[in-house]
Amino acid sequence: MSDTDIDLAALLCSRLCHDLLSPVGAMNNGLELLADEHDPEMRKRCMDLLAESAKSAADKLKFFRLAFGAAGGFGSEVDPNEAKAVIEPLVTADGRTALVWAVPAGLMPKKAVKVLLNLVLIAKDALVRGGELHVGAEAREGGQEIVIRAIGPKIILDETIRHTLTGGVAADQIDSRSAAAWMVRNLCAAGGGLVQIATPDDAQLVVGAVVR
Repeated sequence: MSDTDIDLAALLCSRLCHDLLSPVGAMNNGLELLADEHDPEMRKRCMDLLAESAKSAADKLKFFRLAFGAAGGFGSEVDPNEAKAVIEPLVTADGRTALVWAVPAGLMPKKAVKVLLNLVLIAKDALVRGGELHVGAEAREGGQEIVIRAIGPKIILDETIRHTLTGGVAADQIDSRSAAAWMVRNLCAAGGGLVQIATPDDAQLVVGAVVR
């Protein structure tokens, strides 16, 4: 394993820890409140907070396990329904974003699933006020074509992430925010594929990837 691979693994771990900090912190706060609270109604609210935070943490762990880790077993293909199962809770949890799924049934190459998941993560982060997240994929010419479209009242894509996706950022310039984009770019480039981003638009973000 190269130093770059180790650095990428560390950055992906940092991203995972960052996203888990909020629900785990909320669980800690809920437990502290529960220990000092005797009013039945307030205790019920604490329990609801704990349940919500625990579900959020579990949903994020399941997503990152498939997006960053070795979930799906040692095979070379993954059922896209497994990807949908971890994407939907993550995307719709805030109640402001709807998922529109247009991925046909049938196994997909694991590499393509990881690209899809990480592009979903990037697009979701760009939907700062919610909206719709359209996820599509189809097999084409010996590879997999993936299109992610984010539609909402305000879309902000970090310029570093944009340049990382399209190959304009060197390895020593990536950080925890752009690590997922670096992973997508490398997974696509390794087989002769590519990543494309449509002309920037305040209300729509379209990212396409070809994975071979």
